[in-house]
Amino acid sequence: MAMRHVPPCHGGIGDRTPRRAPRRFAHGLLVRTLAVLLTGSLAIAATRNPARSGSGDPSDGGALDRLPRDQLLVQHAADGSVQPVHTVDDWKRRREEILDGMRAVMGELDPKQASRGPLDMRVEEEVDCGAYVRRLVSYASEPDCRVPAYLLIPKSVLAESDADPSRGDEGAAPALANAASRRATRRAPAVLCLHGTDNVVGHGTVVGLGTRPNRQYAAELAERGYVTLAPNYPLLAKYQPDLARLGWKSGTLKAVWDNMRGLDLLESLPFVDGERFGAIGHSLGGHNGIFTSVFDDRIDVVVSSCGLDSFVDYYSGDERNWQLERGWCQTRYMPRLADYRGKLESIPFDFHELIGAIAPRHVLIIAPRDDHNFRADSVDRIVAAARPVFALHGHADRLRVEHPPCGHDFPPEMRQAAYALFDRVLKVPER
Repeated sequence: MAMRHVPPCHGGIGDRTPRRAPRRFAHGLLVRTLAVLLTGSLAIAATRNPARSGSGDPSDGGALDRLPRDQLLVQHAADGSVQPVHTVDDWKRRREEILDGMRAVMGELDPKQASRGPLDMRVEEEVDCGAYVRRLVSYASEPDCRVPAYLLIPKSVLAESDADPSRGDEGAAPALANAASRRATRRAPAVLCLHGTDNVVGHGTVVGLGTRPNRQYAAELAERGYVTLAPNYPLLAKYQPDLARLGWKSGTLKAVWDNMRGLDLLESLPFVDGERFGAIGHSLGGHNGIFTSVFDDRIDVVVSSCGLDSFVDYYSGDERNWQLERGWCQTRYMPRLADYRGKLESIPFDFHELIGAIAPRHVLIIAPRDDHNFRADSVDRIVAAARPVFALHGHADRLRVEHPPCGHDFPPEMRQAAYALFDRVLKVPER
């Protein structure tokens, strides 16, 4: 996401809980044995770690000691002691502690969950792109905030009458009225397509606009038969919400909410199969997709290209990148992370834990060998730490990492690998 080199932007996320009940899977003897063997050393590590998991203030002494970021099969018991994770239910307690750490830095999402209002989607522009129609839309993610997004719809799923609730009178009026009376030829899976850092066209990069090569994954997926939605990221290009006025503590969580409301929007469309969602993103979009997948389990598969490494490895821990409006501490990301300058080990969550929190869903991480933003060796350590959680659920194979021989890019062969994964997980054979 080239966060260190991009100047900060200054501006001026429904109606259901996640649809899936928690999934239970049998665990193997190997996972149990590893957890037991690790318990003693982990208890010592957690005790010595000064980080606190329950507070955004790293000096807060009232919360439990932070558990090791790279050893996930341990949990805090009710008495505060460190115990091994033996079962998926045990893991849920560790996962909730990870979410607490995210909330301490990003802010709270729960109040917004309770206030989902009408999406009021409007179509601003429509372009015929051959195999699909590209519509520039906006939707109300919350009161007094409209998110601009590109909605790409394969013509194969549109009714011959071209009457669908994503259209509006002459392409501009508020849509969604009389949705039940409108028809579609079939329902397609949908992919949330999240863009990288671009302060000119923003989300336009993923639909083929702008000048950046290898970013047009929303367009390419639409050509493959997916409905794709590409919302703009807050405080980039023309989307400049007033985060403070809206009550957000971080641009990161505001983006997560906008994406969750985007999934609500996709669920409302008659040509979308609301049981088959994916997410894909490069750079900024890569970690945006990971954050969103942790909070919303409607996403069955997530692909992150050049989107992450450990906080402690980011630019080798250079303290200059941990000041307000630098790197991860910019307003559009998580300004509270500036509190951890010089004590990065104390940050109450990291990508090891976030990837583990997505288990047992499918995760593909693309980490080029020569990425100047995010280190490939750090990604390998993250994957090694998270894989036991996937194994606990019985699906160690659902976590995958690729290291293409390139820099901070999303080359064609890696995009094709991502699309093949979407096809395998989200597409069902036609009868």
